Amino acid sequence: MGLLQVENLTFTYPDGEKPALKNVSFALSEGSFTIVCGPSGCGKSTLLKLLKKEIAPFGQLSGERRYLGKCYEETEPRVSCSQIGYLAQDPDSQIVMDAVWQELAFAPENLGMKQETIRSRVAEMVAYFGIEAWFHKKTEQLSGGQKQLLNLASVMTLEPRVLLLDEPTAQLDPIAAGDFFAMIGRLHRELGVTVLIAEHRLEEILPMADRVLFLEEGAVSYDGPADGIGRYLNEKNQGMAAGLPASVRLYGMLKESGPAPLSVAEGQRMVKRYGNEIRTVETEESITSDKPAVEIREAWFRYGKKGTDVLRDTSLTVYEGEHYCLLGGNGSGKTTLLSVICGVLRAYAGSVRLFGQPIRSYRDGERNRGVTAMLPQDPKAVFVCDTVREDWELACKTMGITGAERNRAIEEMSSKLGTAGLQARHPYDLSGGEQQKAALGKVLLLRPRLLLLDEPTKGLDAAYKTELKRILSAVKAEGTTILTVTHDAEFAAECADRAGLFFDGDVAVSGTVREVFSNNAFYTTAACRIARGYYDNPITCEEVAKLCLGNGRVTS
Repeated sequence: MGLLQVENLTFTYPDGEKPALKNVSFALSEGSFTIVCGPSGCGKSTLLKLLKKEIAPFGQLSGERRYLGKCYEETEPRVSCSQIGYLAQDPDSQIVMDAVWQELAFAPENLGMKQETIRSRVAEMVAYFGIEAWFHKKTEQLSGGQKQLLNLASVMTLEPRVLLLDEPTAQLDPIAAGDFFAMIGRLHRELGVTVLIAEHRLEEILPMADRVLFLEEGAVSYDGPADGIGRYLNEKNQGMAAGLPASVRLYGMLKESGPAPLSVAEGQRMVKRYGNEIRTVETEESITSDKPAVEIREAWFRYGKKGTDVLRDTSLTVYEGEHYCLLGGNGSGKTTLLSVICGVLRAYAGSVRLFGQPIRSYRDGERNRGVTAMLPQDPKAVFVCDTVREDWELACKTMGITGAERNRAIEEMSSKLGTAGLQARHPYDLSGGEQQKAALGKVLLLRPRLLLLDEPTKGLDAAYKTELKRILSAVKAEGTTILTVTHDAEFAAECADRAGLFFDGDVAVSGTVREVFSNNAFYTTAACRIARGYYDNPITCEEVAKLCLGNGRVTS
């Protein structure tokens, strides 16, 4: 008998055209580590919420859910609350208190634990998680990575036996995500916590797992060992294969045999079996216009007169027709910079120019009609209507597009983004990836000359990320300038012309994607890390594979 069992679980949302989950069955043994993955909207989040009965969505449910042999309906609330922990995608969605120490004590206090027990558990978690330095801080002062670590520590004060994690690193930068995954691995190894994690970002988490569940259209299509998922996706020619760790993708490209390497270190050993007489990828860097679309010179900005400066003597130039990606840590000021560029916030010193004109020369209405448009990090902020279709119609109205032309524009955009089935649904009922698609469609209907994207790949599966790259390439080909803030180095490497690293309120490094990533150790691609010291400048798996095959296999 498993610790947690699911048998023939089927669930349909109210007014849903088809089930979100269909006959899902599996069991989690004590101390296991299982990844749930699959395309956006396949039912991952729904499954995890149904396993945490306190937040289970409303709808038509059939099948069995059992914990320690008891069906969920018979499981005592205290047992369910304390022994089955849950962590959401958005770090802010679980924080309820003003101070860190209050947040850590909140759950055990609500379960009526004794004060000495609460103090002991809080002290232990603070030491275990290494958060003494910000124990007395306000929760609003924490970075995204710190907030998610606090959420995890708060859950662990209840000493759960099962951890349900719904894309917990979706909003974290690479370093914060790595730290978070390392902590999950430590909890699993040292405390024997059973882990069930829904995740698109498999690079660091797959080597930790012993099992993978792959969902397609609400049903389990693969349930097997972690090192077999790569072969399964490649054999199916499944678009999700693009989200596999770089070492696994290289393994497929090189047509290797035997067990697939899962980590960067294993990938390095595989690559070094090939020669390196040919060390450098011959490339042609794209040439951009010499006309600036965005010019920021020595800009300063702070929230409130007594606040700390977020932008500090910031300077950045983005040229017309290029795609520029800006990376950096959580809380470094990247989103603030985008808000200053689109005019939502004003720098108190320095200058901001769009297409050669000072930003203040544009009236708000002009900026919103065909000059700039921004897709924020939280796509829900874009929606103001009851259906996706109504939101898109509102965007068309803003641009003066009506009647048959409006219908044609919406149909073309829906076809381009694959959102035909979402048009009649409420935006808040969509999955994170579906919300991102619907929000992007609304923003693109504003036909901006400058498109600002804040974490556009957050919540997206690998197949749609590939599609998003194609869409943005087409948008750029039409003359649109794109400035993207992202934590996704793989995405930046494959679609940007230039990249920068934002640090301490300014752009610390800027150059071609190859120049920036070849010299970075952490803000770079896994393919670059695999090839470092052996090949000179590859930044994608395709480039590493090309060098390997060009040299040929030299050792067994």
